[in-house]
Amino acid sequence: MTTDPGYFDLQVNGYGGVDFNLDDLSAEDLHLACEALARDGVKAILATIITEDLERMCRRLSRLARLREADATAARIIAGIHIEGPFINPADGYRGAHPRDAVRPADEDSAGRLLDAAGGLARIVTLAPECDDGLRVTRMLARRNVVVSAGHCDASADRLRAGIDAGLRMFTHLGNGCPMTLHRHDNIIQRVLGLSGQLWMSFIADGVHVPFFALSNYMRLAGLERCVVVSDAIAPAGKGPGRYRLGRWELLIGEDLAARAPDGSHLVGSAMTMRQAEANLTAHAGLSREQARQLTSINPERLLQESGR
Repeated sequence: MTTDPGYFDLQVNGYGGVDFNLDDLSAEDLHLACEALARDGVKAILATIITEDLERMCRRLSRLARLREADATAARIIAGIHIEGPFINPADGYRGAHPRDAVRPADEDSAGRLLDAAGGLARIVTLAPECDDGLRVTRMLARRNVVVSAGHCDASADRLRAGIDAGLRMFTHLGNGCPMTLHRHDNIIQRVLGLSGQLWMSFIADGVHVPFFALSNYMRLAGLERCVVVSDAIAPAGKGPGRYRLGRWELLIGEDLAARAPDGSHLVGSAMTMRQAEANLTAHAGLSREQARQLTSINPERLLQESGR
């Protein structure tokens, strides 16, 4: 009998009613969120801090790192931090739920400040390669053994290939962070899938962010050995459907556990648990339980180990 390895979720913005992207995140709330994650079968996560004013992001990263260090449960569950933004494409659709007024081009000084604020815990940084002039930030992050992930971007195929040469290793939630209407052939999804074997790819397996038939197609083209599944969980994750307040948003979480902007124009993360993601992969995406566990438990850890962290 094999031991359940526990889920490893590389993108968690909050959980169990707790939002990690708060200026006043409390030690008690962080502890409760980590306890809830553990109860739901999660071994480890990357707590995710998303685009905001740079000073505010730095304060949130520093606070999260301090609170984690002081709590044994948080230190066990939070394996590191995923910094998503602020160096993303500002255009509608590609920007997704990230606030336009806080999006900025990548520069080494700002990236260094974010890493310093994270106290050595930054494991993944999601950025738009086309917003990284000369790919200088990509190279800097790679030198510091941070996984550089493209996302919320519209990089050309040539720019993606140049990014890979500079240290780009992953793509964040493929099929999302892009407009509903795209060129039918030359689009960011097709460009990334054309680089399978050179990039890790993450997916949100709730059937809403990417329909299950498309998710199955994407994973088959990418190859399961370089795919990971993330929840992109926000604070209502693990709490079920209902109405929630999250930062700038008033959200209604339906039975599909997807969080939508008030006007329905885009998604704002998911309230799905990793246990539900695994069930979706086996019930709707045609994977065996062993394959589902590869994507939710084994591959995420392998991705980080390969980066030397």
